[in-house]
Amino acid sequence: MLLKAVAVLLLSMWIPFAVADEGDDEEYVGYVELKPFVANFGETSQLHFVKCEITIQAGSSATEQAIGNHIAAIRNDILFLLMSQSEENMSSVSAQKILAKKAILLVKQRLADEGDEETTQVTDLFFVSFVAQ
Repeated sequence: MLLKAVAVLLLSMWIPFAVADEGDDEEYVGYVELKPFVANFGETSQLHFVKCEITIQAGSSATEQAIGNHIAAIRNDILFLLMSQSEENMSSVSAQKILAKKAILLVKQRLADEGDEETTQVTDLFFVSFVAQ
């Protein structure tokens, strides 16, 4: 009888921690800051440059770890995305929002290509600074 009481007491103390751990994964927010980018863009003979700082928001710790593991490839993909833009795509705020959505898709695709399909919880991408000239 005493053994049952101790077992019930131990289980009742463990259950709130187990439930709290499950809720933490659902509400997890992690950020990965990328080093600043400097790239040329545009299709004219005139040189145009963009300098930006990007932060990626991850929805799980596994996604945050996967981004860190593949940071070089992710930077490469985003750099080529920036370089392929026209002058119109870099000048307005609405075009920059579209560019951020394209970059999110690139990050998710890179993680999937690297075999991290279960860690593609990239929830957002922020241009912390963005200067195009």
